[in-house]
Amino acid sequence: MMVLITYDVNTENEAGKKRLRNVAKHCQNCGQRVQNSVFECLIDPVQLAGLRLRLEKIIDPAKDSLRYYNLGNNWHRRVEHVGAKATYDPEGPLVI
Repeated sequence: MMVLITYDVNTENEAGKKRLRNVAKHCQNCGQRVQNSVFECLIDPVQLAGLRLRLEKIIDPAKDSLRYYNLGNNWHRRVEHVGAKATYDPEGPLVI
């Protein structure tokens, strides 16, 4: 299933900057960055549960926020891209 994960981490101090780097690192391990604080993750429910647990341990809920948008398995019809940075197919071949 496709899940869109967005976050806003307060970076007014070094602890916030560290939280931001950690959140981005965990999201990058599970998905593709499509904008600065937005990741598209093609993952199963068990992987999502684990990712949520890790992310929610990192953030400071008094200062930061996370949003999860479950686009499901039929996400192709729900995602439209316009503008710079060509889109990608997460189900396509992996080129290294």
